[in-house]
Formats: sequence, C-alpha cells, structure tokens
Amino acid sequence: MSRVNVVSVASTSLIGMEAQTVPDVITEIHRWHEVLSSLPPALSEAEAIDRITALEELTSAAAAAQARETLTFDMRRRNREAEDGVSSKKQGKGIGAEVALARKVSRARGSRLLKFSRSLLIDLPQTYSALKTGRISEEKARAVAKETDWLPRDKRRQVDERMADRLAEVGVGRLGNEVRALAQQVDQKAAVEHLERCTEERAVSVRPAPGNMAYLSALLPMPQAVAVYANLKKSAASLISTGESGQRTQSRVMADLLVERATGQDKAEAVPTEIHLVMNDDSLVAPGDTPAWLPGFGPLPAGGAREFVAENEATVFLRRLYVRPEDGQLVRMDSNRREFSGLLRRMIVIRDDVCRSPYCDAQIKHADHATAFATGGDTNWDNASGLCAACNFAKELTGWKHESTPEKLIVKTPTGHRYETRTKPIDARVSENDAGENDAVESQPELAKRGRYRETGQAHSPPLKRRQPNDKPLSRRDASAVEYLFGEQIRTFLTTKPAG
Repeated sequence: MSRVNVVSVASTSLIGMEAQTVPDVITEIHRWHEVLSSLPPALSEAEAIDRITALEELTSAAAAAQARETLTFDMRRRNREAEDGVSSKKQGKGIGAEVALARKVSRARGSRLLKFSRSLLIDLPQTYSALKTGRISEEKARAVAKETDWLPRDKRRQVDERMADRLAEVGVGRLGNEVRALAQQVDQKAAVEHLERCTEERAVSVRPAPGNMAYLSALLPMPQAVAVYANLKKSAASLISTGESGQRTQSRVMADLLVERATGQDKAEAVPTEIHLVMNDDSLVAPGDTPAWLPGFGPLPAGGAREFVAENEATVFLRRLYVRPEDGQLVRMDSNRREFSGLLRRMIVIRDDVCRSPYCDAQIKHADHATAFATGGDTNWDNASGLCAACNFAKELTGWKHESTPEKLIVKTPTGHRYETRTKPIDARVSENDAGENDAVESQPELAKRGRYRETGQAHSPPLKRRQPNDKPLSRRDASAVEYLFGEQIRTFLTTKPAG
C-alpha cells in the first residue's frame, strides 16, 4: 500500500528562519500542487481512505499556514505604515480586501478571514496547534473562534485551554455548543452584554438559492424566532386539518403564509412587481430558450420568466433593456453630472449584476467612477463600476487602482498584484468568443500564463529580517503561538487597535 508522503516545510518556515527565501517556498508549494493534481487513483479501498485522511490533514495544515501568513501580512503592513507616519486609526485599511483577492473570495469574507487569523494565532493557541497538526478541520477552528470572539483575551485563552482535549472528539455543532456554554460560564457579565449587542444586530436578508429559489433569512432573538416558527406551524396545521391547504405540504403552507403575512397579499404568488428583466426578444415573445436574468439574483428559465410575466395576477411593469447585437452588451448612456444616477445608474447595476470586484458577490450599493472624478474621470458608461460599499471604499485607499471599460475591470493592489474580471454579455446569444474577440487577441498569452483573473505583477515579499539581539523569544508557557513566533514585534501590534 502506498501513501502520500507530505514533505514538511518546517525547515523553510518564514518565521524567524532563513533556510530558504520566499520564492523557494512558493516554488515548493506549486510543486506539491502539481503532484497532487496529477496523482494517480488509489489501488484499493483502504488506500483511498488513507489518502482522504492524509489530504484532510494536509488541508488543515494549509489552513493554519494561510492564517499565519495572513497575520504576517497584516503585521508587516501595519509596521511599515507606522514607520511611514500613518496614524494608528488609518493603519491596516484595505488589508481585508487584499486578502480577499489573494484567496479569490469576496471582500466581506476576506475581512472575516483576517479576523479569524488574528483570533486563531493570538488568542487560541491550542486550537491553532490542533489545526496545524491536522487534528481538527478549519470548520472546527472557526466554530471555536466564533463562539469566543466576544470574550476578553484572557478568558478566550482560558476557554481554549479547557477545550483542548475535546476539539478532536466531537462534531462541529456539538463543539460550538460546548464552547458557547463554557464561554458563558467563565464570564457571565460579558455573556449578557454580548446577548444585548446581538439583539441590536437583528436583521433580514435574502440571497439566491439553487433552482431559482431564494433564502429569506431573519436574524432574531431566539424567543422571537421560535415564536414566529411556532405560529406558522400552528396556522399551517389548522389549514391542513380543515382541508384548505389543497395539495400543499405543511412546509409549503408555512412558506406561503410567511409571504402573505409579510406582504399583505391575498396570495403568495401575486407579487406586484417592476421587473428589471433582462430578456432577449426571442425568449420574451417567442419560444426561445435563453434564460432571463434578475439583476443581483441570477437566471430564470425562459419559460418560467414568460409564465411569470403572463400569469401574475398582480400589476407587472416590464422595463425593457436593449443590447448591441454585435456583442450582447447594454447600450451606453453618458451623463454630465458628477454622480451616477437615474437610468444610467440603473443600467450600471443591471450590467454588473453584483459587485464588480473580482470574486465579490455582494449586492451593489455604489455606482461610482473607476477613475475618480476628482482626477479627471468622466461620469460615463466606460468609467462606471457597480460596487459594494466595502470595495468602493477600498479602491480609494493609497496604492489601489481600478481601470474600467464596459467589457472588463482591472484591479491593482498596493503589493503590485493585478486582478481582472470580464463583464458577461447581457444577450447570451452572443458567444463569448465573439464578445471578447479583441481582448482575447491582446491578452491570450497572459491568460494562459496566469489564469482568468490573476496576474502577479511582482515577486512575493522578501524574507523576514534577521532576529535582532533585543528580540528575545517568550517562553511557550507564557505566550500564544504568535507571540512565541514573532517575539517582541507582536507587542506593538497587540496594543494597536485594528482599524475597521
């Protein structure tokens, strides 16, 4: 039986050691990427299970390494900005956005990953050790961090220490419950204050779901949430018992009742609507098969969209949207104003669908200039981008640059990295080859070299400097993992409140 033997990179650690330079480590990581990508299938069931186990442990170790490098990046950026005279309040702005681009996720998730990395290495040394050695998954580590993030630092470490033996023994849900209970026990006052803060954060949100459905979520205090659910369940059971539910199941009746009670409609299906329905003429007035598109939420089957428009008992206003037949893009519209407003803003939102930044899928909040108005950027279709608030604020930070055309957006970060995302044609009848013909001729060699979105504009950061004589290491007993690894450098970091 063969086994995947993972070469340890401890000797190439970037923390306090100088056996290899950063590019050498990157080369080694890419080598293992190639090895795993071309790994032949296992020869037996037992070997397949062994490989799954080994790869899961490797995944955990990689997550721990990513968390460590994220904190390294955070500290180095803050230290450099401090040396450059940037105020503590402004230090670290945009770090979450850069982490998000590097990990190919949304800006909001990048900020959460940054917060998780700080928590894991600074406050939860036992959890970090379990993740690094592959004894627990990243999901478990997140559960511990989430359930203790409201505790003072000393109490977080206390919970972390007391839960060390349970981390690998229980499932994620049980672990979260046990950590929450212990956290509430060690600091009841903070637990009550946390509950009050959470009550202030109650909210309702909606996000797309498979099958042209959507999740309507309400974050409520637990007693209220239970009361809403119990009332819907009781009312549904009553309708079923009297035969008024038709052929609907209890779950379907509960869903319909929720819509009717929240909107005041007589029927859940009768939705008064102004439809920004991006739909070509073949699919709207003929039996075409190109899906319609609800901006911000995604596609609807052509037949389903036609039925929605034709059979909806409520008032429906259909706003028609026109596209260029040669490339499927929306027609342009310019403005003499400084702000994107009116129909021009509406067209930008429809064209970009969700936040235009690479990998971000948040709802669009701002229609803004890629090249700032103050630096000569025009308020027109070519210079417009639909962005979430966080990505729009991030692009105004020093070192960030957006370059926009209706067909694509290029984002450049302070580290010199470059990310690109292309605008999908509104009219799906136009092939991607036709729509991107000019771009393909210009950038195909680069795309083949770097993938669709990312181009590395410069080498990774240089190795850390040699440890100075006054950088005395702390003992493992008195320090978290990050304090032990970074020594005195962490003290300034811990006493500086993160911006944002």
